[in-house]
Amino acid sequence: MIPLNQNLSTLKRSAIRVYSNLARETPDCAMLTIGEPDFDTPEAIKAAACAALRDNQTHYAPNQGTLALRKAVAEFETSRGNATKADNVLITIGACHALFTALFGILNPGEEIIVPTPGFGLYETIATISGAKTVPLDVTKTNFQITKEALEAAITDKTKAIILNSPCNPTGVVFSEESLAGIKEAILGKPIFIICDNVYNQLTYGKTCPDLSLDQDLKDQLILCQSFSKPYAMTGWRVGYLTCPGYVMDRLLLLSAAEITAVPTFLQEAAVTALQTDPSPMRETYRKRREYVCTRLREMGLRFPEPEGAFYVFVDISKFGMDSGTFCTRMIKEGKVAAVPGACFGAEGYIRLSYCYSDEELKKGLDRMEAFLKML
Repeated sequence: MIPLNQNLSTLKRSAIRVYSNLARETPDCAMLTIGEPDFDTPEAIKAAACAALRDNQTHYAPNQGTLALRKAVAEFETSRGNATKADNVLITIGACHALFTALFGILNPGEEIIVPTPGFGLYETIATISGAKTVPLDVTKTNFQITKEALEAAITDKTKAIILNSPCNPTGVVFSEESLAGIKEAILGKPIFIICDNVYNQLTYGKTCPDLSLDQDLKDQLILCQSFSKPYAMTGWRVGYLTCPGYVMDRLLLLSAAEITAVPTFLQEAAVTALQTDPSPMRETYRKRREYVCTRLREMGLRFPEPEGAFYVFVDISKFGMDSGTFCTRMIKEGKVAAVPGACFGAEGYIRLSYCYSDEELKKGLDRMEAFLKML
């Protein structure tokens, strides 16, 4: 057998997929696992893609992305306070590719990246493949917020970046102004990047979402990763982008071109239309579902951080005396409802429920969860 890349030897299948597949193999199991909008892509976006195909926009796009989409992204980001030029925008195959490109572009073997935990498992995967190391920053004891003191304690001479995902997957928590001020004070002027994974940024409920990508003092240290998947129900289209300083773009563009050449041209035309589409009707549906799910969980006597964005609830199951993997496996097999173990986000004693499912599926799943808990 020919040896392979040793950095891949520790990689594991996504627990989200593992437990979703187990649920699919279990007859009549209610799924509350996947973070994918249950809406169809808006008609105007689909029409733009069809029109681009009829117009024969099927040839290679520029490596960095079409000028039309990069300008549209720059205008969109600038309109929300993140002053951006088209030259500082790179169009990617979704936010996952943006994250891969950003982290591969900045990390050297042996360097460290700080990841607030619980957090999205892909960050550790990318760091591992690149030969870098993730440093978990546990926020479960600080109301799921980052403190300046904890961050400063995690920083070493090997620290290269911190990743911020707000609203957070899996908790739905939004980092507060106080948290972001502490991060800025700890990072500003140091040779450390801030990676803002903003894929849920447009899905917040009731208040604005504080965002370090809007802070002009940090522009030379900041890389923003964004996706069209969540706010515009375009998960299968695989279109996203990143923004970064010019000196970083010079390198990331070469890396992205080597990885994918470019995002398909007709998809980029559709993405221009997406940026002109109002996501608020979907957001309002998620808000109502959030209220229903949180009410039901409270009635079951369960605790969780209040989700202020995204479409997840991170439920504390520590009182049931079993690890999160065992809990989720039993709930699938005995209760016929599926969730994701908190351990796959780096936080044992919790499970993640997704509420981007139909009202009927949510009621069925929560009814079954309530019945399952009564059996424990």
